[in-house]
Amino acid sequence: MDLKFTGAAPTDTERQAVDALLGPPPSGWEGAATRSDEDLRWARGGAAAAKDRRDRLLPALHAVNDRVGWISEGALDYICRRLTVAPAEAYGVATFYAMFSLRPRPAKVLHVCTDLACAARGSAALCAELTASLAPAGTPVEGAVWQESPCLGLCERAPAALLLRAGAPHTSSVIAPATAQTLTAGTLTADTLTGSARAPEAFPAEPPAEAAVPQAGDPGLVLLRRIGTTDPTSLDDYRASGGYTALRRAFALGPAGVIREVLDAGLVGRGGAAFPTGRKWEATARQPDTPHYLVCNADESEPGTFKDRVLMEGDPYALVEAMTVAGYATGARQGFVYLRGEYPRAYERLSHALDSARARGLLGPDVLGQGYAFDIEIRRGAGAYVCGEETAIFNSIEGQRGEPRSKPPFPVEKGLFGKPTAVNNVETLVNVLAILEHGAAAYAATGTGSSTGTKLFCVSGQVARPGVYELPFGASLRELLELAGPPPDLRAVLLGGAAGGFVRPGELDIPLTFEGTRAAGTTLGSGVVLVLDGSVELPRVLLRIAEFFRDESCGQCVPCRVGTVRQEEALHRIKDRTGAAAADDIALLREVGQAMRDASICGLGQTAWNAVESAIDRLGVYK
Repeated sequence: MDLKFTGAAPTDTERQAVDALLGPPPSGWEGAATRSDEDLRWARGGAAAAKDRRDRLLPALHAVNDRVGWISEGALDYICRRLTVAPAEAYGVATFYAMFSLRPRPAKVLHVCTDLACAARGSAALCAELTASLAPAGTPVEGAVWQESPCLGLCERAPAALLLRAGAPHTSSVIAPATAQTLTAGTLTADTLTGSARAPEAFPAEPPAEAAVPQAGDPGLVLLRRIGTTDPTSLDDYRASGGYTALRRAFALGPAGVIREVLDAGLVGRGGAAFPTGRKWEATARQPDTPHYLVCNADESEPGTFKDRVLMEGDPYALVEAMTVAGYATGARQGFVYLRGEYPRAYERLSHALDSARARGLLGPDVLGQGYAFDIEIRRGAGAYVCGEETAIFNSIEGQRGEPRSKPPFPVEKGLFGKPTAVNNVETLVNVLAILEHGAAAYAATGTGSSTGTKLFCVSGQVARPGVYELPFGASLRELLELAGPPPDLRAVLLGGAAGGFVRPGELDIPLTFEGTRAAGTTLGSGVVLVLDGSVELPRVLLRIAEFFRDESCGQCVPCRVGTVRQEEALHRIKDRTGAAAADDIALLREVGQAMRDASICGLGQTAWNAVESAIDRLGVYK
């Protein structure tokens, strides 16, 4: 492949970071310092070899960003030479993700969440204090810089912040709840940290995963039953608490038998679309094209969502086992966990769980001696909400910009690397263990006819006990809020996150099922329940939602790229208006919202108007 490179040279540190991931360059054509006589006679590889390496682009960008803190022209050029990628294409990928920088910046970057849950808990005041005590956002000070961030998935401890420190090793600290004093002191002293992948010395210790589960220890829990009762780092503890019972039953049933159990249980996806999981697996398994792939969507970037993070931190072996079952059922030999880049502890826990499972024969060429080969690889995202869309995940893993694909073809036909692929989120997969452990009939006996089993709800905002709650489908919103401790002056509840809809205080008896919320004119989504009291200015909340969608639009299709900007502009104009003064802009919002819903290529644009529409129609904002 004849490519034009920039000629910019990487530093020794940048070269070492890339080589640690990819190995030393095999020839002068692929980044070696000089070209040998053999290199001048024979150019290895070609287009086919370059295509096979393209999926290492995102990990290589992470490697440099983790080591140096930003990606220079020389580093990008060296990555392109190693992978035979056109520099313009690699630039397009690197600039797609919010966590990467192609401009020099300090090694320490403090991300301060300003999204919905944190805004409800005072993030605006926190940012104002940081500006006064540290520096304005984006201004380097003493080897550090802070910046505002979309949701970090730490909503139960809002307001939240995440400090990332580049170096060898790359370190991180989660600070939640955060204060300006703690952030300022910890950020400016974090240079002393060495050795660990995490940085507890500079900040208060991060609480255990069970701190996010107010029901921890309740014997009636299903998906959360091990969190707080089982050591998440111990494979022996996991097996002693019933771990790998489901996988053994899966081998006894066979792939078709597993799919039949999942179908009979009525399990549907927990990410919001509610597509029947068994039908997805069945469609993937019957595809003649091989190989098949399994992808776990662990990129839960919907503001207010943090349930998958809690599962991965508190019960990582459950996800490993569940993915192995899913891979066996669908005929996949390779699985990928696409994990949010903002989840450092989940990454550590999952990495440790995968290593332990391989060492014990629970992953690898002969799982449990059954002749089934399966392994799992973690791919870290880098800050892109749209990569929660299943086909955008494929592009991201493959080393392309994380833009959604047009459907059909559907993932079960042509997904990752153009092969049949099953995609499920963490919560959906973990449900499969309960189905196989207790049987489809017992599982389906919980919940309602159309929404079976239990559901995890992420409760945040102005409640006394925020966290992840597990309730059977069919429980009411009122029952959930009574567990969490609602405010006395409840103003509204946002169901489903930024892509969801608002519920009035008089509508708390809505049944928490997919069909129940749909009938009530709202959505269950991924399980976000954001509680807002009378102190919250709803026009500001709507404006933050509009800003979020504007920032996160990938820009691929015109309705979303233009519509999200026009929506934000209109909300800016009417944030302090009501009645006739806002009428023209509300009419414009309706027109733009309908165009996005009808014509956007993916769910981001299709749902960007939902919360604004529900606030106008149900809550009477701007009247």
